[in-house]
Amino acid sequence: MSTANQEKFINRIKMALGKPIGPLQPNADLFKSEMSDEIRAILERIKNRTPGEREKLLATLIETAEPINLKVISCEDVNSVTAAIVDLVRRKDPEWGHKKSVVAWQHPFIENLNLPEALSQQDVDLFFAGAKDSDGENLRQHVIDSYIGITAADFCMAETATLVMRTRAGQARSVSLVPAIHIAVITLHQIIADLKELYALLKWDPRAKEQGLTNCMTFISGPSKTADIEATMVHGAHGPREVHIFVIKKNPLP
Repeated sequence: MSTANQEKFINRIKMALGKPIGPLQPNADLFKSEMSDEIRAILERIKNRTPGEREKLLATLIETAEPINLKVISCEDVNSVTAAIVDLVRRKDPEWGHKKSVVAWQHPFIENLNLPEALSQQDVDLFFAGAKDSDGENLRQHVIDSYIGITAADFCMAETATLVMRTRAGQARSVSLVPAIHIAVITLHQIIADLKELYALLKWDPRAKEQGLTNCMTFISGPSKTADIEATMVHGAHGPREVHIFVIKKNPLP
């Protein structure tokens, strides 16, 4: 659309709203090359967050998650997470068939849980999405066959109970979307307050900038849900029917 047509279109809207008609204002620079004082203050706030403040963010996340049927479980250490996942696998049954199969990201947090050994006692198959001997077809079939998908995440926004996940090699998006149950494992330090903090980190934090945005970034707020049919809420129509976030309070890596 040309500038003249844009102006004509917007002026018609202004007339309908009873607003004064005038020339279009120049577009604001949405992606500034210099860090503003506001962004600098946000990054400082994140960097200097105290343990008590992080606990408050966790409490906010738990409170925000409850109404959207998102389960947030606080765990002291890696062993607690492993035990909790093993217990969940024991209690939950597949929607189809009897054989239990789990697919997981190839991620340091997940690998440190020692799940193959823990789940072998229940005769549960565990497949890692980044296994060296796997190809795209094998991954696709393992994801389809699995009723639980286990991932990490880059951030989790407490204000909206939203996981932020960037896809990378060995960390396919399908692991969080196809299985009926999605388990995300994060640390206490990955919980941030809101979108402002997320954008500040993605744009200006050296560690986040180094990794980049990757080819896809997914926002997940609770299990899949729809009320399209007779205004009846149904979970799992377009994705997982359950989402569990396990928060590790202690650093899971040596």
